[in-house]
Amino acid sequence: MKSLLYPDDYISSIYDADIKKLYEEGYRGIIFDVDNTLVPHNAPADDRAKAFFSELNELGFQSLLLSNNKEPRVKTFQEASGASAYIFKANKPSVKGYEMAMEKMGTTKENTLFVGDQIFTDIWGANRAGIRTIMVKPVLKWKEEIQIILKRLVEAFILLGYKHYVKKGGEVRKVPMKK
Repeated sequence: MKSLLYPDDYISSIYDADIKKLYEEGYRGIIFDVDNTLVPHNAPADDRAKAFFSELNELGFQSLLLSNNKEPRVKTFQEASGASAYIFKANKPSVKGYEMAMEKMGTTKENTLFVGDQIFTDIWGANRAGIRTIMVKPVLKWKEEIQIILKRLVEAFILLGYKHYVKKGGEVRKVPMKK
């Protein structure tokens, strides 16, 4: 049985995923963490993020930024990026924020994806909410607050376990990647 700490897939970057294929698979909403998932910690929305959310919008995806950060950070990023909505001070890994996100987007756990870079806040919470999880490598690792760096050290051991789980044939729901 898969651990609630393991993502459904672990990829380098969400920007490398074939979003159109995910839409064709029936997904209609994507919940995103912001810092170190889409851009470096506290960085503004860059051209790549803006183009990505433009593509999501054109395909018909609902997108929501789910962050433990304060409203000015999340709202500013949402407005600049073109994401559909946001929830700040989400208290991840609480399941409540993920459920509120799906309610805001009008999606269900069956047609929603979650994308994040941390196991203990992002992946654990989304897995407990029953959402398909995609973990990405941090955009800029080790340039973070000390408590995040300490969590990353523990996460490294969990990711070793995940890699062993995958190698032994554990259940993985591969994300389609751009060619």
